[in-house]
Amino acid sequence: MNLVTLADETLQTFGEYPFLIFDDRTYTNKQIIREATRLAGSLRKLGLKKGDKAVVMLPNCPEVIISYQGILRSGGIIVPLIPLMNEKELTHILANCEAVAMITSRDIFLKNENMLLSNKILRNIILLDDNAPPGTFSFSQLLHEPPPAIALPVISEEDLAVILYTAGTTSTPKGVMLTHKNLYSNAVNAARSHNTQSSDITLVALPLSHSFGLTSMNKAYKYGNLHVLMRKFQPEEAFKLIEKHKVTDFPGAPAMFIAMLNCEDAPKYDLSSLLSCLSGAAPFPVAKLLAFQKKFNCTVYEAYGLSEASPAVSTNYHGRPTKPGSIGQPIPEVEVRIVDEHDQNVPTGEVGELLVKGPNVSAGYYKLPEETAKTFRLGWLYTGDMARMDQDGYLYIVERKKDLIIRGGFNIYPRDLEEILHQHPSVQDAVAVGIPDPVMGEEIKLYVVLKEGAITTPEEIRMYCQGQLAKNKWPKYIEFTDTLPRNPMGKILRKELRKING
Repeated sequence: MNLVTLADETLQTFGEYPFLIFDDRTYTNKQIIREATRLAGSLRKLGLKKGDKAVVMLPNCPEVIISYQGILRSGGIIVPLIPLMNEKELTHILANCEAVAMITSRDIFLKNENMLLSNKILRNIILLDDNAPPGTFSFSQLLHEPPPAIALPVISEEDLAVILYTAGTTSTPKGVMLTHKNLYSNAVNAARSHNTQSSDITLVALPLSHSFGLTSMNKAYKYGNLHVLMRKFQPEEAFKLIEKHKVTDFPGAPAMFIAMLNCEDAPKYDLSSLLSCLSGAAPFPVAKLLAFQKKFNCTVYEAYGLSEASPAVSTNYHGRPTKPGSIGQPIPEVEVRIVDEHDQNVPTGEVGELLVKGPNVSAGYYKLPEETAKTFRLGWLYTGDMARMDQDGYLYIVERKKDLIIRGGFNIYPRDLEEILHQHPSVQDAVAVGIPDPVMGEEIKLYVVLKEGAITTPEEIRMYCQGQLAKNKWPKYIEFTDTLPRNPMGKILRKELRKING
């Protein structure tokens, strides 16, 4: 099965139905497929061949979904990019993937105009603009031109569908190669875990340029349910949409749920239709998760994934007990192992590196054979995440390998400190990082964001930690800050904080 057939089968299975709501306008599955097919014909007419790469760099909007399907139908490979990407990263990615086409907005084009127009490989720049500047094409005009009499190519499930560039929080962005089979199998198996029904109404605030958002939309084709799309996440706007459209489920990142939890306007809205939330992309502090469930009377299902796995690996299943703090059990068709430094399985309950195998696992990184060989070995994806498994088969992510703090030869997991800090009545957000120390190797530094109006001192926070944690985990340095650096999915950029401290 490929992603084009997946979309086409919605018409055979469900007929024409409301597929998407955006800015109070409803789009049916038939409309989306018709416009995507027209775009595919226009892309072929512009010279896009099977296997060519096309960048889509847009905020959330229906044109993203049409573009994805149009590129795939033309035989092309999607390269989704976040709109906030800087010129340096964009230049690197365009050169690395050798994109021949780019679909973007006028603002993004003008911001990068000289670089884009001087790119010798990028032949077709398509803007969401009826009056496209010289050297570019209008997206809407391409959709409304008479469809060219050009046959669209045959697409295999083993064909490359997406090159998904990692966020670049630790190094230069790497292109994760994902096939139609990777993405199709992942969307279907993740949805099976959550008992997705055609009657579900899903709020989509996740960036469609991220693997989490991409998979959320792919599963819509399989299960025929309505999705309400947000241009960008804002708590009060989310509440309005949940009330208006009777939203039943919301996949998101912890930063989104915490913003909803802290929003004073929540009681103004009828949110009783919201039954479940799927949390991924970053750890959800248990204290905040429990508070969210209590306030909104809905269940939060924690999950785990990474781009290299398309992305879903495990989740707390609907119909099974949920365990706050756990990322649940592997989704169908996915296997996991937890191993020590010698690649031997560790006993139940012990910490090791999480390995993943399944039809969702990428073939590797684009044009990076050495990086691929390090991460993908003998059919297993080495995630770089330290985890443990309990006696019921539930997984717990302890920390990223690179985020471990090694103090005096002992491994300290930052999340142990962060979970304690999130229970403090004055703490809004917190992160622990290791900073160089000539005696201990590394010392612990906390960056703490206080709740509005809260008053406390570093010494009080230090005393609080000493009352909750073993002595070797006591922080030496504590700094209050107004915000923590985060990526578009809300994941804290520890690298930026470590940089400050040398």
